[in-house]
Formats: sequence, C-alpha cells, structure tokens
Amino acid sequence: MHFLDQAKIFIRSGAGGPGAVSFRREKFIEFGGPDGGDGGKGGDVVFEAVEGLNTLIDFRYTQHFRAPRGKGGAGSNRTGAGGDDLVIKVPVGTQVLSEDKEHVLADFTEVGQRIVLLKGGDGGRGNASYKTSTNRAPRQHGTGWPSEEMWVWLRLKLLADAGLVGLPNAGKSTFLNAVSNAKAKVGDYPFTTLQPKLGMVRHKGVDFVLADIPGLIEGAAEGAGIGDRFLGHVERTRVLLHLVDANVDDVATAYRTVTDELAAYGAGVEDKPQVVVLNKIDTIDDELADALAAELEAEAGQKVLRVSGATGAGVDAVLDALIQHIGTLDRAAIEDDEEEPASDWSPL
Repeated sequence: MHFLDQAKIFIRSGAGGPGAVSFRREKFIEFGGPDGGDGGKGGDVVFEAVEGLNTLIDFRYTQHFRAPRGKGGAGSNRTGAGGDDLVIKVPVGTQVLSEDKEHVLADFTEVGQRIVLLKGGDGGRGNASYKTSTNRAPRQHGTGWPSEEMWVWLRLKLLADAGLVGLPNAGKSTFLNAVSNAKAKVGDYPFTTLQPKLGMVRHKGVDFVLADIPGLIEGAAEGAGIGDRFLGHVERTRVLLHLVDANVDDVATAYRTVTDELAAYGAGVEDKPQVVVLNKIDTIDDELADALAAELEAEAGQKVLRVSGATGAGVDAVLDALIQHIGTLDRAAIEDDEEEPASDWSPL
C-alpha cells in the first residue's frame, strides 16, 4: 500500500427535500383541505477515525464526496425520507484543514471519534403547515434548505510515542528494523527512506511505537532534499531519538544541522526532549568513539549514548532512555535485568 499523508477533497452535505402541495380528496369527507407533508432532511457529512488505516491513499482516487439530499414530502401529511449521512473514514491522527490550510477544522486522535463537519439542509414545509384561518387552501411550500459545501485538506500525522531524527544515512532505518517489527528499506545511499515508517517496540514489558522519517539536511525548511514536510509525523511524539553517524566529518555540525531544521520547522518539535545517540560505533575503535562522544556531548549539552544498530551494541540502554521519557518505565523489570548476567543481544 502506498503512503500518502496529504489530500485535498471536496465535500457537500445533502440539501433538504421540498415540501409537498396536496389536498385531500376523499369520498364521504365533507371538507377537504391541504395535506402536503414536509420534505426530508439532507444527509450530514461525518468524519470518523477508524482502526486499520495509516494512509490517505484512498483520497487520491476519490476526491468528491456528496451526501444524498432529502426526499420530497407527499400527500396525506407524509414526510419525505431523510438522506443518509455520508461517513468518511480516516486514519487516527488525521487533521481536517480549511482550503487555505490556516485553520484546523477537526483533529482525530482516538479510534471511534466522530465529527459532523457539514450539516444537511432541513426539509421544506408542506402546504399543510401554511394553513391558517384566513388561508384555508394554501398552495405555497418550502423548497428545502440548501446544502453546504467546501474544499478541505486532510493531513495525516502518525501517532507515535518516539520519533527518529537525523541526517540521511544516520542509520535510523537499521535501528528501527533491529528493535521493532518494521521492515524499513536500508541502503548505502542518501534518502533511502522516502516516507515515514512505524514500528512497534517491546522492551522490558513496555510497548511503544517508534516512527522513522526521511533524513533532514541543511535547508530542509526551505525545501532542500525531501524537505521538512514529514516532521509533522513526530509532532505528537513524547521524545525524539536523535541519531548521529560516527562516520561523518564533524559530529557536532551534524547534530547542529538537524536541531536547526527542527527549530526552523517549529510546532514545538524543537522543545521535545531528545535522546542523543552516536550510531555505527562498530565501524570505529573505542578511542575514536570516546573522542566523538565527548565532542557531541559538548555540543548537545547532555549525555550521549553509543549504539550500533547493525550489531545491537548499546541498544538496551537507548530503549531504557526512551521509555523513561515516555513515562511507562517498568523499574522492577529493569532492576531484575540488571541483577541477571548480561546475555547476547538479539533483535526483537
């Protein structure tokens, strides 16, 4: 299934049905009179967040959504049938934006959440409702209230507990594959990851979702590389895992480049707590790893962990740091593990 996180669609609610103009004509009824019923209400446009969806690809092929209008009224004071509501199912994490993208009309964060975005028009009045003591045979009727329509943007922000950030080829996809059930593409060239990936991680009795997004380069906020459009998928995470490749020319510059792009993007991403990790330590010796870690700690102003996504070295310490920020750390499980002899690491 292809991944799509933005789509523009047209929606229209149903118009109200017209009221009827009718008069009673029955044998043995001395006096007739108006008996036209009201029209039915038009269908609403309803958005609903459902399980099992993680892309907006369906909206690339179907872009116009129209709810049915109400049926017209009939004689014998029969009200027309109402139009069925049009339910548009979207993934959890979807936002509905105005056409100019300036206003958030709806934000779906839970499964089963439903929002009526456009109301259907009320049905028109039948001529029976116009009868008065001075107007015994009215012929006027209501045509029904008009529908509402608009263009909206759908924007998907994947819901994850932790997000992976870093330069291209920092080893994010390799790390995601090593600790989760994801099968992200890995390659020795920039921008191997072209779209966000999610992986479910289970560590010491704690389950959490880790998101991998395409790498950031200098100028991403201005559209360089793939740009920063995918940063929306880490806006709702509780912590960022910042991977820095130990093989770059300057680890401090690599760290600074990514943090500058996070700050340029805004939306509170730059204020999220970060776990800073020096990755690919299996490709360098211990002395160089110590020097690079010290340089990175001086730039980041915090402790830097060391890891190798390829061999698994240091992975447990990184996952421990993540779940402490996520707030679901099982202290007893960690203490028990620390008391047990160290064992060889293997991917989950």
